[in-house]
Amino acid sequence: MDRLGGELIVLVVGEDGKSIRVFDATVDGRALSFVRRVGVRPLRLLDAETGSEWDFTGTAVAGPLVGRALRKVRALKEYWFDWKTYHPQTGVYAAGGSLAPGSAPQATIAAP
Repeated sequence: MDRLGGELIVLVVGEDGKSIRVFDATVDGRALSFVRRVGVRPLRLLDAETGSEWDFTGTAVAGPLVGRALRKVRALKEYWFDWKTYHPQTGVYAAGGSLAPGSAPQATIAAP
């Protein structure tokens, strides 16, 4: 989870290691924090606040929020070299890090 443009988001990588989904990590104004259930197939996330279980589509499939869906956030998975060519002012940070002081990137890309 992270904040992007003031919005709390959760980025989920699919079981194939390539597909991604990005969701607003709030439901009814309540921030949720997610963990991936290890060793469970199909992919499942668990939110710490309610214990609800979520699938790769962002839908709660078990728990108090069953049937609820996270709002999808538009996302584009791109090769870094391609992105940098067309967006040279992009700032890069590592998860939990920050941008260099005074930088004003067009977009922020999270590095693994």
